[in-house]
Amino acid sequence: MGSLFRSEEMSLCQLFLQSEAAYACVSELGELGLVQFRDLNPDVNAFQRKFVNEVRRCDEMERKLRYLEKEIKKDGIPMLDTGESPEAPQPREMIDLEATFEKLENELREVNQNAEALKRNYLELTELKHILRKTQVFFDEQEGGMHTTESMTRALITDESRTGKAMGPVQLGFVAGVILRERLPAFERMLWRACRGNVFLRQAMIEDPLEDPSNGDKVYKSVFIIFFQGDQLKTRVKKICEGFRATLYPCPEAPTDRREMAMGVMTRIEDLHTVLGQTQDHRHRVLVAAAKNLKNWFVKVRKIKAIYHTLNLFNLDVTQKCLIAECWVPLLDFETIQIALRRGTERSGSSVPPILNRMETFEDPPTYNRTNKFTHAFQALINAYGVASYREMNPAPYTIITFPFLFAVMFGDLGHGTIMALFGLWMVLKEKPLAAKKSDNEIWNIFFGGRYIIFLMGVFSMYTGFVYNDIFSKSLKVFNSAWVINYNTSTVMTNKALQLDPKGLDYAQTPYPFGLDPVWQVAGPNKIIFQNAYKMKISIIFGVIHMLFGVFVGLFNHRYFKNKMAIYCEFIPQVIFLVFLFFYMTLLMFIKWVKYSASSKEIAFSEGCAPSILITFINMVLFKPAETTSKDCSPFMFAGQEGIQKFLVVVALLCVPWMLLAKPILIMRSRKENGDADGLNQHNAPANQGGQQPAQQGGGHGHDNEEMSEIFIHQGIHTIEYVLGSVSHTASYLRLWALSLAHAQLAEVLWNMVLQNGLKQDGWIGGIALWAVFAFWAVLTVGILVLMEGLSAFLHTLRLHWVEFQSKFYAGLGYAFQPFSFEVILDSSSGSSED
Repeated sequence: MGSLFRSEEMSLCQLFLQSEAAYACVSELGELGLVQFRDLNPDVNAFQRKFVNEVRRCDEMERKLRYLEKEIKKDGIPMLDTGESPEAPQPREMIDLEATFEKLENELREVNQNAEALKRNYLELTELKHILRKTQVFFDEQEGGMHTTESMTRALITDESRTGKAMGPVQLGFVAGVILRERLPAFERMLWRACRGNVFLRQAMIEDPLEDPSNGDKVYKSVFIIFFQGDQLKTRVKKICEGFRATLYPCPEAPTDRREMAMGVMTRIEDLHTVLGQTQDHRHRVLVAAAKNLKNWFVKVRKIKAIYHTLNLFNLDVTQKCLIAECWVPLLDFETIQIALRRGTERSGSSVPPILNRMETFEDPPTYNRTNKFTHAFQALINAYGVASYREMNPAPYTIITFPFLFAVMFGDLGHGTIMALFGLWMVLKEKPLAAKKSDNEIWNIFFGGRYIIFLMGVFSMYTGFVYNDIFSKSLKVFNSAWVINYNTSTVMTNKALQLDPKGLDYAQTPYPFGLDPVWQVAGPNKIIFQNAYKMKISIIFGVIHMLFGVFVGLFNHRYFKNKMAIYCEFIPQVIFLVFLFFYMTLLMFIKWVKYSASSKEIAFSEGCAPSILITFINMVLFKPAETTSKDCSPFMFAGQEGIQKFLVVVALLCVPWMLLAKPILIMRSRKENGDADGLNQHNAPANQGGQQPAQQGGGHGHDNEEMSEIFIHQGIHTIEYVLGSVSHTASYLRLWALSLAHAQLAEVLWNMVLQNGLKQDGWIGGIALWAVFAFWAVLTVGILVLMEGLSAFLHTLRLHWVEFQSKFYAGLGYAFQPFSFEVILDSSSGSSED
């Protein structure tokens, strides 16, 4: 649990493995997923490393498996996925796997080639069958019993012959074939133009689609027959057919010959159909057998490949019998890693035990925060801003509470929060089946990855919605209202802008037990005024407390790294500046709430005498005399307020040069006195348990190589950033008020302009209208108020944590711990293969 608040202690280790045992040991470490190896051959080309041939063999096996997977998916065969991850096979098993994949690929390719050849023959015979049928219809359509080409001849007789001139016997030739239906109009135009109208074309569509043997697509074709005269036109017609990729088939002229050929074609088609069925059955059996083991084969090959990739990071010793590696390991898992190494050595049959030595180093270790499925999403939000420096305080555990809470302040609605919470709860309860589907939809994966965040945001929104007493822009009357409306008809007629008056008998002088009184939903003119003042003040209060907490988290960093200089020169003036100005302003809000009331018997503390907190704060900073609206009203809330305010401002202003100059001056004095380049705190920074010096961040920067001018500039930037940021960041928390107001107003607009119209209708027509209006209102509510407003509030909350909160203590200059893990490798590779 400690690593959640601060990253794990890491150690750089040197690992010695016997060559025979290296594969099995790395395999065990991959299953464990707790070791990050360093590349000891950065200058060696990837093609010149020791195990490059094994990696290439794995690539080739993966290619064959992808080919099998493609064919299995093409046939719609389900692949068995037991959810288990088989162990990495031994190196000697690679030969068996290669032989199996080679045999399957060759067999499948041979079956596919035979099937394609059979399908091509089947297509040709099918097209010939249609040609014989269609051309027979063409010939039968001619006039009674004349020669088969005599009627076609009439279409090609010239005008001169029709005038009575003598004409010798004309003998026509013809060609028949099939062409894609979409090419037929262009084909006909080209024939007419190229042959100058001296051809006669008849065509008929083939109703059923035909299968293209090369890709399996369904295509639509048409049968055509072209009559022409002379060899010259015959040559021209054939070239045009070739250009349009039309397939020509022999077609006898005599009817008896056509019938005999048709009978032969039908016999061959039946034989081919039988052979094709047997071929497809054999292919199906091969694929079904492969589908049972394909997932496990993929896992095995990818594990082998990952092991050899890792072994390529190692170095050989001088004897060429031992592999040397360097790796980062968590100190808490040191013994677990040693056990895994011994287990790998025993599996390999080696008699030489592995050696794991911890090394001394000044290199910054990687950052490793141990997470589970609940905390992982919150840690991902933090890492998106920047990975924590080594052993730096981790904002994630605090974010688990503050993130959904600040979101809920902006999104506070009991109804909308319930919708979001139920969606998040559904994803949490259906976690295993939803995760097993492994969807490639990016938006869904984002929602599913943040399911616990969504659930908490919904639950917190339900709480704040209950506090605001707001559910779909309406209120709940859980307790009796503390207000009584004493208006009558004459009062309403004379005063349209009625307001709740807490001074009279309308208010029982006792607050509503929990949250806002439901009467404020119908308060009319002063509803928005009351809610604005309330939400604006709590936004500032939450903001100041959040920032102040961030400054105190920085104190834990300074104490852990023994950075006393940062505590005295940065933390203390930062806290004083923030408390004396902005936290004092929040105290004034509480004092005003407690002391001033509309029913106060003292004039000085009546509602009309309550001073403005904003004006008071501005006058305080500018040393401007307080003003009062009445001689009976005091501009101050308590005795001695003016003197205290002047003292607070003076001390806060003195903190600015304190932050700006104290640290550089102390560093300069330290250099003069004893030559210590790191200032006062560097004497007290011993090596940690892993042998590394603690990383310095925040106020603990090392200054070994910095000139004094650079130190002054650096400190000046930080001081200006903190002082100006305190003002701008405090104002930035007003987005809590602004988005909460916008959300409530949008919900009210949807109710008044959409759903209310359906509730006004009577009778059965009103029921139908309400059904339609409610559907429209529900779609707008989910689409706009839950999704769009929810996304807006999420982004604003993210900004408040990244900028306003984390900037007070979080450096985020580290790099993530990326251990060699089969689980991570398989997850990433399965996602890429599906894409």
